[in-house]
Amino acid sequence: MDFARRFIVRPGTKVDLRKRDPRDSAGLKRKKDGEVALAKNLKRLLELQYLLYAEGKRSVLIILQAMDAGGKDGTIRHVLGPLNPQGVRVTSFKAPNDVELAHDFLWRIHHNVPRAGDIGVFNRSHYEDVLIVRVHNLVPRRVWSKRYRQINDFERLLVESGVTILKFFLHISKEEQLDRFRARLRQTHKRWKFNPADSEERKHWDAYQTAYKDALERCSKARAPWFIIPADRKWFRNLAVSQILLETMEKMKLKVPAPKFKAADFHLD
Repeated sequence: MDFARRFIVRPGTKVDLRKRDPRDSAGLKRKKDGEVALAKNLKRLLELQYLLYAEGKRSVLIILQAMDAGGKDGTIRHVLGPLNPQGVRVTSFKAPNDVELAHDFLWRIHHNVPRAGDIGVFNRSHYEDVLIVRVHNLVPRRVWSKRYRQINDFERLLVESGVTILKFFLHISKEEQLDRFRARLRQTHKRWKFNPADSEERKHWDAYQTAYKDALERCSKARAPWFIIPADRKWFRNLAVSQILLETMEKMKLKVPAPKFKAADFHLD
């Protein structure tokens, strides 16, 4: 199954999230089959991660965006967690602090872009500046409306500097979000994850869907595509993200660099 082709937002096309089924599983019926496929993908991703590090010239940046309870943490744990932690750096972007607010909105983002040889993961990202900032009118429209172009320019710079960018919108339904919130309240070991403010944010669901629509349409480029991942089924979400990451890294044609010496010249005792 070509998940990349199925879930990509093609540049220049319109997005209607109402027509994107959050429970889509690309014809796969059994959770067990998805878990077996995920395990196979992870084995190959470990090999590709080693090659990425050994080559030391390029990096991979994975951007995860979702509504609250959309599964960003779970995706990181199940897809990136099994990789070598020395080569994966996860950055979670919260509300900007005073120092960050004293700079342009991309300042704190650029500082956390993965170095050559590494895989970087953004749990939320610079897209918050056209999402929550827009929904809650944190800056004037004349300010945030320019940020789509600025984001595209920024991502072009990264790609031309050797960063491969994959952007995943984990698409859950409003009903599934409610179920996950209720589970957090019901289960003692998950209650800490519930934030009363999350319930208030549900009132802005439609506004967020519109904001996401615009971000997906205006910032999905061939060099840095967006993928809309059905995320109501956690097992399929993990499989789809892993498969697209795998296919992308395979296309990078990563190779171990040639040694700068002749092995035959060395005789170790």
